[in-house]
Amino acid sequence: MFSYLKDKLTGDENDESESFVNKAKSAVLDTDIDEATFDDLFWELEQHLLKNNVASSVVDAFKEELRDDLVDTTVRRSNVEQHIKDSLRDAVRGVLKEPDQTFLEQANNKSPFTVVVVGVNGSGKTTTVAKLARHAQQADKTCVLGAADTYRAAAIQQLEEHADNLGTKLIKHEYGADPAAVAYDAVEHTRSAGKDVCLIDTAGRIHTDRNLMEQLDKIVRVAEPDLILYVAEAVTGSDAVNQVQAFQDHVSINGVVMSKVDADDKGGAVISVSHVTGAPIYFLGTGQDYDDLQPFTKDIVLDTLGL
Repeated sequence: MFSYLKDKLTGDENDESESFVNKAKSAVLDTDIDEATFDDLFWELEQHLLKNNVASSVVDAFKEELRDDLVDTTVRRSNVEQHIKDSLRDAVRGVLKEPDQTFLEQANNKSPFTVVVVGVNGSGKTTTVAKLARHAQQADKTCVLGAADTYRAAAIQQLEEHADNLGTKLIKHEYGADPAAVAYDAVEHTRSAGKDVCLIDTAGRIHTDRNLMEQLDKIVRVAEPDLILYVAEAVTGSDAVNQVQAFQDHVSINGVVMSKVDADDKGGAVISVSHVTGAPIYFLGTGQDYDDLQPFTKDIVLDTLGL
């Protein structure tokens, strides 16, 4: 993940083009970096960011960060490469968001800790709910799962199988029932039974479907969650930005899980979603097993970029 950007910045890619860093280093040996020189240097990096699913608004943010740091500045020639890398690291760090408290720290501070998991069709919400339950169980937290995706009988069955595998209580209603009623019952059971964490699965919905988005509003009003986690597919690329923005227009997403990171050969969606929503990324989904959930840190991205 993110190997494309590391290649472009460090010059590791097997082509005849120079990296952004090397071009800038060569240019500054002969002249200061003025506006025109910077635009010329940044153009190649900009094209590769866009091609690799980084949203244009995020590319613009990178560009302005680097412009402020590099244009009309005096840099010792021997330190040019490190200065540029430092600027890039600061730009990436400024875009990426981490939670102020981890998932488990929040669960420690609130009982029950209620989480509603949302996202578009096929993003991996139900599997993510199961992974979150395992993550909580490993910290000796007890969980209740709520099957609020009542539009598909298969979804209820899938979550029931996960609950059986994990040994957790499942709250479900009949196929076609009111999802908000399921969410309410799940929260009430978690509270009355003295359990620690309530994880509510919701139906995948097309972000342009107003009726389904309004149904999500109702689920959130009823459940009053402490955390609304949006599951975004890393492989969706720049489309993830439009999708998550539409959800955020209806409900206050305050956390993101990037799923299917193991299948992502580009990585731009991770940067883009964090920038556009302003919501922190809590986890990266790295496979189909229950333990394939990696807590997110900025250093994961920075280390991969070699910054």
